[in-house]
Amino acid sequence: MSVEIGLNAVVVARGAQAPMILALADAAGGARDALPFGPFDPHRHRTFETSLRAHVEAQTALSLGYIEQLYTFGDRGRHREAGEEGKHLVSVGYLALARPDEEAASRLEEAGARWRDWYAYLPWEDWRGGRPGLIDQAILPGLSAWAETPEADRAAATQRRARVRLAFGLDDVPWDEERVLERYELLYEAGLVSEALADRHADGAGRPDAAAPLGRAMQHDHRRIVATAIARLRAKIKYRPVVFELMPPDFTLTALQATVEAISGRHLHKQNFRRLVEGAELVEPTGAMTAGTGGRPAALFRFRRQILEERPAPGLKLGTR
Repeated sequence: MSVEIGLNAVVVARGAQAPMILALADAAGGARDALPFGPFDPHRHRTFETSLRAHVEAQTALSLGYIEQLYTFGDRGRHREAGEEGKHLVSVGYLALARPDEEAASRLEEAGARWRDWYAYLPWEDWRGGRPGLIDQAILPGLSAWAETPEADRAAATQRRARVRLAFGLDDVPWDEERVLERYELLYEAGLVSEALADRHADGAGRPDAAAPLGRAMQHDHRRIVATAIARLRAKIKYRPVVFELMPPDFTLTALQATVEAISGRHLHKQNFRRLVEGAELVEPTGAMTAGTGGRPAALFRFRRQILEERPAPGLKLGTR
């Protein structure tokens, strides 16, 4: 069996209410979104990163800013869904940040791409308004039933319960916003997301449409790649100033807080956040004001780039929940 190397990008942009992910329409006419993808051709590009940038920019006119490699994904399901006998697809996943402009917006429509709220794929991750009802209504009952299935012996059941407790912050364990991938993989193993049942159906077991509607499904293992990217970005903003790659050059502290809250999926105390940002010397005032906030004029700030030379890990060290 031959192996083909592909490159998938989770391209994230700042949205009005939540971070947005660039999604491509299902080429087969189905309802499942896909991530931007392109094969790696070593004859045309020297590195994976330059190849990925070229594919995304050619498809969408988006100029990618910050970019980093996430993980290599090569599960058997990728080959099966690709439908090509004798070839196994291995995809290198990337996290990329972008600031879309008007030109990019028109090109996206031509390419059959759109921006989607990343919580459409993983709705249980958004705690800005408190604990999502979906967790208690559907997720925990489903995981409890999975942990106690007849085929699971006592040791396996105990291990499953412990994994659920850690991943979803039960009992005395606090919710950890960085355990995004662990939570998705638990739901996959328990058959609570439609990708899991589609894979089992392809193996001759179960029905592909039997899952509860836990988030918007994606092609192949793309939702797993999205979960990996969200976890990485949530961790990254705590020790690197990558959030400013999503912000316009000038911004209010309210807009910055809303962006950090949207990424982390948690509400932050306004005064504590401002003390944190100003105390870390991550921003500096521009001297200008904006009246576009709908209330009193607000001061505009910009990222203080000198911090990159002054400190090895200049990020937003958010406290635990």
